Amino acid sequence: MSDKSFLPDDLAPGDQRLLPLDFSTLTFHRVRRAVDPMFGVGYEQLWREFGALDEMETRAVIESRLAWPEREPIGERWFRYEMVVITQGSTVVAARDHVAIVSTDYQSPRAVVHMSHIVVLPEWRRTGVAAWLRAVPIQAARACLKSAGQPSTAPITLVAEMEHPDVTHEARTIRLKAYEKAGFLKIDPQHIEYHQPDFRSAEAIDSSGGPRPLPFALLVRRLGRESEPTLPSDEARHIIRSLYSMYALGFRAQDMAGLWDSLTASAPTHLPINLVPPTARSGFETGEGL
Repeated sequence: MSDKSFLPDDLAPGDQRLLPLDFSTLTFHRVRRAVDPMFGVGYEQLWREFGALDEMETRAVIESRLAWPEREPIGERWFRYEMVVITQGSTVVAARDHVAIVSTDYQSPRAVVHMSHIVVLPEWRRTGVAAWLRAVPIQAARACLKSAGQPSTAPITLVAEMEHPDVTHEARTIRLKAYEKAGFLKIDPQHIEYHQPDFRSAEAIDSSGGPRPLPFALLVRRLGRESEPTLPSDEARHIIRSLYSMYALGFRAQDMAGLWDSLTASAPTHLPINLVPPTARSGFETGEGL
């Protein structure tokens, strides 16, 4: 695997313990165009994991993201979509995708990276592959900042949408604990709620009476600020606004309208928002507050 594929300094604080690792038998593929043969391979792997849960965008939406202009903004933001596929010979070991979003409309230029999906084959779990894949999106952020004419030292925030804790869901608990050990923190949903757009087809949405956004928690890693226990309310809103701006490029305006209205209605406060452990219960586990 290329030395440029993984940068040790980008590992999350809690993942530093995984150094060193030998990935000499693995091949790293960074997909930036839909014509790349690895795109279909990676998409199939991700769809198999998330498609049935309505948590994966259609292939057409992902293809449109790969066609985003690299050096020009779309509206007020710059976007960069990447898919990463790791193989050992002809076998897919892991895959992930992410979107870097750079904006200049909040205090100072900064990047928010949406850590969309990640799949690691069972036999490669707990080997460090997932930890490295949590760090790879940082490179996309730097590339997007460069395209926007901004310094690579600008603030970068990694954001992962995660289901709320459920002690009866073992796989979910394992995922949340992994991010918690890595050093990610959760934006307290009791202070500001977040819903993921409805990923179903337009036909399915219309036939069921309208969009059904899913309640999710937002886990963040603010590079260089991982130990801070709070974040400003307006920064949390900026993160959500960045994600919704990304989704708005691939979803109908009518299906996004309720999400924008909800964000607008959540009055900003001068008080900071708590950042809590990803496994912390918040009242959403039984549908409260939805």
